[in-house]
Amino acid sequence: MPHTTLITGASSGIGLELARVAARHGDDIILVARSRPKLEILASELKKAHGVKVHIIEKDLSLPSASKEVFTEVSALWLTVNHLINNAGFGDFWKFSLTDWDKEGQMIDLNIKSLTHMTKLFLPSMIEGKYGRIMNLASTAAFQPGPGMAVYFATKAYVLSFSEAISEELLSTWVTVTALCPGPTESGFAAVSHMDSSKLFQWRKLPTSREVAEYGYHAMMQGQVVAVHGWMNLILTEFVRFTPRFLIRKIVWSMQKKA
Repeated sequence: MPHTTLITGASSGIGLELARVAARHGDDIILVARSRPKLEILASELKKAHGVKVHIIEKDLSLPSASKEVFTEVSALWLTVNHLINNAGFGDFWKFSLTDWDKEGQMIDLNIKSLTHMTKLFLPSMIEGKYGRIMNLASTAAFQPGPGMAVYFATKAYVLSFSEAISEELLSTWVTVTALCPGPTESGFAAVSHMDSSKLFQWRKLPTSREVAEYGYHAMMQGQVVAVHGWMNLILTEFVRFTPRFLIRKIVWSMQKKA
């Protein structure tokens, strides 16, 4: 019997590619995002290419009641979610004193509150069924402070810490939690975050969303707790551990600035 994979933020970027990867592995799919037209195009593609069942839930997960509404709709379909991929999230770029609070509040609600609530809602049935895989989209940003994207980096630090903590709590179960930590990636993230001209997105060739999705799905299925994509990113996350924090702040701020 095929597993069912629920993916948030599935209309573009890494989320869209994760849906393709999961469908290729034979999973039935639940797509969650704000844009129904994009989800319908993707659903049609996945059904045609892989013969899997695809369900669409149009939802803005930054809204307070949205996670519970998703859970209720899934329950009404009599579906059991075996793999939960909390991918939805976004960032914003520039000095905290100059950025828009409404956007940052929405970012916190989506990147932290929604991810946590979705995990809270779907985890009990995984434990009861003695099987489950959860992937939370963190970032290499989770390993250091981020001048220029202070709130975004802080939300990803939360995701990493939260994922590691509950993965340890779940060791006696058949449920695993993976924090996927990609670095800068070819996706829509830079445009949404107004980082197109940042040095961070210009100094090297970036991996594609598909490459990150392939790596992330495999890491999730293997039960890897912290999955850093790319050897360069892995080196940089280790470098942070042995570098004075005042220096890390200056390096990150230098890289974040516009070229």
